[in-house]
Amino acid sequence: MTNIARQAVAIRHVAFEDLGLLGPILGERGYGVAYVEAAADNLSTPQVWEADLVVVLGGPIGAYEEGAYPFLSTEIAGIEKRLAANRPTLGLCLGAQLMARALGAPVYPAGGKEIGWAPVSLTEAGAAGPVGHLAPDLTHVLHWHGDTFDLPEGTERLASTDLCPNQALNLGANVLALQFHLEVTARGLEHWFVGHAAEIAATPGIDVPSLRRDTETWAPIVARQGRTCFENWLSALET
Repeated sequence: MTNIARQAVAIRHVAFEDLGLLGPILGERGYGVAYVEAAADNLSTPQVWEADLVVVLGGPIGAYEEGAYPFLSTEIAGIEKRLAANRPTLGLCLGAQLMARALGAPVYPAGGKEIGWAPVSLTEAGAAGPVGHLAPDLTHVLHWHGDTFDLPEGTERLASTDLCPNQALNLGANVLALQFHLEVTARGLEHWFVGHAAEIAATPGIDVPSLRRDTETWAPIVARQGRTCFENWLSALET
């Protein structure tokens, strides 16, 4: 039995966008994992932000939509305090965008959607760190977003695409934001294909059969490369 010595909190915005392959990795490394449902749970609870690790997950809303989703204001404020304290924090897709906002950068529509498996280009800093395991000659990653953000002051760009130049960034060893979905699994994506059915149907050039075919190719590779990326980042945390 794994000895649970540390606590990880995963802030979830929609039920099927969960920790995916990251969940077992955290368990193997001695983290107990608790999900906090952003839309329903109390994000003002101190325990949410005092965990050893906070993972802010994705979701199909905009990081700037506080008018429609008031909980975002509380969430961004909590992320801001955590980043100011240099506490280990990981953001995935919407989570990365919320982290960018918490660091003072604008988030806005990218002018198009990136949905599907495609490579990212790495900066020199990206290639030298955990994200280096996601080099385009090694794997594609899953993109599922229509928004992007400016690079927050003080952060370091790690990866980019032509449409979204800030695909990954860090703020020292303890803060990592990935706009793509490194956590996904082939089995988990079957839930996405149902949950995001309307968006898929409304986006030219993609459909479920082609997404599934690409998933069969790339998900097993991401299971390996993504695991190594996450493990290396977790090992480097300054706790």
